[in-house]
Amino acid sequence: MVWCPKYRRRVPGGRIETRLKELICKVIEEKGAWLVGLEVMPDHVHLLVEADPQFGIHKPVKAIKGRSSRVLRQEFPHLKSKLPTLWNNSSFVATVGGAPVDVVERYVENQQNR
Repeated sequence: MVWCPKYRRRVPGGRIETRLKELICKVIEEKGAWLVGLEVMPDHVHLLVEADPQFGIHKPVKAIKGRSSRVLRQEFPHLKSKLPTLWNNSSFVATVGGAPVDVVERYVENQQNR
């Protein structure tokens, strides 16, 4: 999964990034999925999740984006003045398909090095 802040604005790291990662982990656990890889970049988020195909991935994506936007904007009020909503309405979701999961996991982990 990949999604971006509204208008592709940069969201500072530090405490915001740490809190975002906590929220993502919590929502994924609540939705019965498993976190495989996670990288928060200033202008987008990469997430590799293993989920039961019968439940789909749209529910965890919607829950993560909704809760993280609400909580982060409450806890860090300066985000409200920068962005009308934290996340863009869109997201990109793809299945790993034939690619080995470890290859995709390395790709996600190496995002910080680009």
